[in-house]
Amino acid sequence: MAKLGEGDKRWIVEDRPDGTNVHNWHWSETNCLEWSRKFLENLLCNQTLLSGEGNLYIKIGKINRLDGEAYVNIRKGKIIPGYELNLSISYEAEARDSDGNSILKTEGSVEVPYISDENADEDPDIRIIIKDEGPIGKTLKEAFIAKGKPFVLEKIREYVNAMARGGPAKEDLEVKKVNKSASAASAPALSNNTKIVNEVKKEEKKEKRKEGFKTITMTEKFSCRAKDLFEILMDENRWKGFTQSNAKISREVGGEFFIFSGSVTGKNLELQEAKLIVQQWRFGSWPDGIFSTVRLTFEEPEPGVTVLKLKQTDVPVEDRYGNSTVYENTETGWRDHIFHKIRVVFGFGI
Repeated sequence: MAKLGEGDKRWIVEDRPDGTNVHNWHWSETNCLEWSRKFLENLLCNQTLLSGEGNLYIKIGKINRLDGEAYVNIRKGKIIPGYELNLSISYEAEARDSDGNSILKTEGSVEVPYISDENADEDPDIRIIIKDEGPIGKTLKEAFIAKGKPFVLEKIREYVNAMARGGPAKEDLEVKKVNKSASAASAPALSNNTKIVNEVKKEEKKEKRKEGFKTITMTEKFSCRAKDLFEILMDENRWKGFTQSNAKISREVGGEFFIFSGSVTGKNLELQEAKLIVQQWRFGSWPDGIFSTVRLTFEEPEPGVTVLKLKQTDVPVEDRYGNSTVYENTETGWRDHIFHKIRVVFGFGI
């Protein structure tokens, strides 16, 4: 072992006068936030989605907001992307009559609150907002959901793939052949060094997850029509009945709700009867300002059978008191205190 201050040549990659990161031995980190903004602008902005189909016109405008972090780490040619982004983009929508006269012009936004490397293999949740909530506005919103939502998801996947390839750091990658004899001689040192760096990174990742969020996914089957299950989940009197607790539930988009006598609160983000419920959702014991997003999708593969798919993102690992059972408690709550009770009380069990 080397004496203090001397160092051991096997463990040190000396600085080169020319500053070259030979074979990307060192950890090289590139900030990709501004690159991400420009990349997504090129993919999404000023894109026409509808140009007269059904007398509807929809065009994506600009990026309103891109918050968070994005970076790429490279070592020994290995690409390690990291990103957590909150994206908001604007769009313009117009409906015309058969003579081409404008009936309604309005604006809206597309909110993608969590694009993360940890969920790179999943499509992120997307919320579509429109300023005019009248009948024509709702038609325009539904048209954006049908045409624009798949387009936005496709472009986000392109961004995810670009980050996986190295993002802006890809051009800086040095891919060189290493002399076999030199590799053999330095193999023990390289192996040990790699282990140390990997252990450090694992600890950093573990710490990051401890401070982060989790996603709950569940698939439940009920013996009922989709519209009946949708009605139960949106009716406060039925909530009071099967939970034996107080509840107040708005049936409007943007409307607020509380269930379990106020232990859970939130608001409706998107509602499609018998098809979809998207809500902002939180326990009172969670840290202030923390909201998860609950997405309930209703499918009816055959008459009288409904498959309900739950996805709840941004569930905090710990509550405000430091208890680390939030994920388990929330998942158990859905299964035992909501889905099971609905089957028992309303006879929807299979």
